[in-house]
Amino acid sequence: MIHIVFQYNDVAALKKAFELEPSFGGEVMEIRDDLAVGPIADIFTQEGLAARKQWWREILAGGDLDGSVDKEGAPDDQATVAALKQRLEADEKEIVWVWAAQNKHDVSGYYWLMSQLKEFQGRIFILYLNNLPFINEKGLIFYPQNLSEIAPKEFLKARKLARPITLSEFEIDPDEWTRLCQEDKGVRILEGGKKLSQYPYTYYDEELGKFISGDWIKASRLITQFQNKAKQTTGDAYLLWRIKQLVAAGELDVQGELKGMKDFELKRKAAVEAGTI
Repeated sequence: MIHIVFQYNDVAALKKAFELEPSFGGEVMEIRDDLAVGPIADIFTQEGLAARKQWWREILAGGDLDGSVDKEGAPDDQATVAALKQRLEADEKEIVWVWAAQNKHDVSGYYWLMSQLKEFQGRIFILYLNNLPFINEKGLIFYPQNLSEIAPKEFLKARKLARPITLSEFEIDPDEWTRLCQEDKGVRILEGGKKLSQYPYTYYDEELGKFISGDWIKASRLITQFQNKAKQTTGDAYLLWRIKQLVAAGELDVQGELKGMKDFELKRKAAVEAGTI
């Protein structure tokens, strides 16, 4: 059995559940790209892949991950899917469990992945933990937004939800992904169920602005406050890029070197302090 997840922390969470019941285990593959942001037009073509890779170069430029896109051993989701398909072709008894929680990252990854696996219908299972209650380590009921929030023993219960992705879903869901790719607006937000809506790259700017005042604040602290308090969040690298875009647009004052999030401070310009970004 092969398990697929879409976030780094989910790998360890799932493997802890395997330790409780080894027969439940199997290989865990991770889709690394955050498909909830960035260009996705023609994403199944070499041109589309190259455009997305270049976008990530620009997003990560100057930060701690600058240049990581082109380093030897960098994540390659296309190679991961190619290896997965080879495994399925070589062993007709092999099956795949796709794990997804109710968040834009997992759902975007689900659409991208399953759009490439129709030929294996009947052997691809989905475990979509949509608005399902779980019990946390304190014994309280909660609704996890990420797989990594689930206690290992709760995964043993969740596995009962595994079901094959239906032929109808293999027909309809790729069309939904095609629609999103054609719109290609830059930011994808989960509205509920498996419904993704798209917004411009500036989507998070207004909310970021609520955490910026006329006083200097470290970019790293600003991002931490945003991640802890904002209703809709995204990755640190994307937020750092948006902050730099606001600085470039002349909407913020900055001191320090505009590189990593710990290298500079920023504040609202006095002329726009009463306004919004």
